[in-house]
Amino acid sequence: MKISVIVPAYNEERLLGQTLLQLQQAMTAFSRAAWDAELIVCDNNSTDRTAGIARASGARVVFEPINQIGRARNSGAAVASGDWLIFVDADSHPSVNLFEEVIEEIRAGRSVAGGCTIKLDGEYRGLAAFVANSWNWLSRRFRLLAGSFIFCETTAFRTVGGFNNELFASEELDLTKRLKRLARASGKRIMVLHRNPIVTSGRKLHLYTHRELLWFVTRTIFTGGGTLKRRESCAAWYDGRR
Repeated sequence: MKISVIVPAYNEERLLGQTLLQLQQAMTAFSRAAWDAELIVCDNNSTDRTAGIARASGARVVFEPINQIGRARNSGAAVASGDWLIFVDADSHPSVNLFEEVIEEIRAGRSVAGGCTIKLDGEYRGLAAFVANSWNWLSRRFRLLAGSFIFCETTAFRTVGGFNNELFASEELDLTKRLKRLARASGKRIMVLHRNPIVTSGRKLHLYTHRELLWFVTRTIFTGGGTLKRRESCAAWYDGRR
């Protein structure tokens, strides 16, 4: 068995080094299971030291010139040689225990893909805590995959066509929908792990006001998702604030 861990990264020089260090520690779970593993970083047209930091860490670096997170994940997956793919965002830190859960799930042979619940780094209360807790409930109840952490059988990922290159946000939910159809057809499932949540950055809550974030959600609802197909409408992902 071989696992390919893929990290999309756009101007992530501040956080990427720590993320890759955490990933390398977590990936020892695969070597203990006598599995092979590779670490791939997709430099999504960064203008900072992202690519250099990734190379210095020993990761394989690929370049995607179009600034779009789904496309970056697809570019990383295109060069991956693993039987399973694990997508981890550049501001998210999985643990050894989480990767051990993934190993258990793969060995059980019941799933074509999965994700996990999230835990925001630092101390968050009020609206931030409500949003995180609400997402975790929805994720488990409806088996929705968060972009911060997705594991997927490589053949399943390629069968459904990977991430939708038309979407600049919520591409993980679109992928979830297509993987669910494939899972039903094959008598398998999508699994959301919850014993070891991934620690992910809550930086958007610091960098953007509640009004900005609420306005994005409102426009997305009233345009029937039209904002998701325009980079300029998805500022929280692409305007360069870090």
